[in-house]
Order: sequence, then C-alpha cells, then structure tokens
Amino acid sequence: MKKLSFDIPDAKVTFYEKFFSSAKSDQLLDRLTDEIKWQQDEIKMFGKVHQVPRLTAYYGDPELSYIYSGIRMSPHPWNEDLLYIKSKIEDQANVSFTSVLLNLYRSGQDSMGWHQDNEKELGVNPTIASVSFGATRTFQMKHIHRLDEPKVNIPLTNGSFLLMEGVTQHFWKNQIAKTKKVISPRINLTFRVVNPS
Repeated sequence: MKKLSFDIPDAKVTFYEKFFSSAKSDQLLDRLTDEIKWQQDEIKMFGKVHQVPRLTAYYGDPELSYIYSGIRMSPHPWNEDLLYIKSKIEDQANVSFTSVLLNLYRSGQDSMGWHQDNEKELGVNPTIASVSFGATRTFQMKHIHRLDEPKVNIPLTNGSFLLMEGVTQHFWKNQIAKTKKVISPRINLTFRVVNPS
C-alpha cells in the first residue's frame, strides 16, 4: 500500500493506493455490481428533469436518511461486503462511519458534477472516505475562493482509498468528469457519518 498526503491549502487529503489487493478489489467489484440494489435517480435542473448520469445506492444504519441534490435516500441494511470494507477503512481513518453512498459509473459518459459533501446531516467538518473498485477515473478538486490555486487531479485506481478530513469540504469542490475514452465500469463508495435528522 502506498500512502500520499497532499500539500494543499485549507484541506486534509490522504490517498492510499492499493489499499485493497487487486484480486480482492476485482472480487468486490463483481459482487457489488450484482448484489447492490442500484437505482436510477432523476434530478430537476433549470426546470427540466434529467436522469442522474450514474446508478446510485445508499446503505447504512437504520433511519439515517440522506438528502443530496434534492434526492432523499433511505438506507438499505448493511451487507457482508460493505461491512468488510467499512471495517478496513475505519481502522485506518479512526472513524465509525454510519452510512455509505455508492455510485456505479457504467462508462466514461457517467459522471459526477462539481459539488461539496457539506449537507447539514454530515456535521461541521465531515470526514469523507472514498473507496474505488474497477476502472481508473480522475478525481478533480478545485478551491472555491482561491482561483489562482491549481486544480488537484487524483487518479482513483482499483482498490484505492481517498480520505478527506477537517475543513476540506468548506473550501474545495470535487467532480468526476465525463470522458470520451472507452472505460469499463467503476464503483465508488463514499462512507460518511450521517447525523439523525
């Protein structure tokens, strides 16, 4: 496992490459693809309804609903694979996560637009733990106020673990952009601590 800490202002970001072995990552990708209860959400933008450009699912402790982009999600119960992943990253992050939002990027045309993980349910300085299985996609970050600060590009490889802590979500947005490259599927899991509403 290779650990990389980023020297960027107003953020604490740590990247663990090959946190999960290639064999275990491939196994988890297959199992999660088949066993997770994926859904296709819709979002209203500028008066029009659009399909979210990826499949999503939300799992976690009972009654911890989560709202993002106007979409309310109620948690499915944890399954064995999610609890295994959760246990591994909790040991590293020293945080007890209560939920996970999963995204299935089916191809390079599936994406996630610029956003902050700063919903009120996550508290003041949320810790976000991002785990990736499958094809590599570039995770981009940009500072909200300091336009002179260069964007940060992090290739999220198979089995990697990205940890964002402290004030990061106050000052940085992130995205997974579309690409015309032919890319095989990828699953991303973002573990978080959701406070009861």
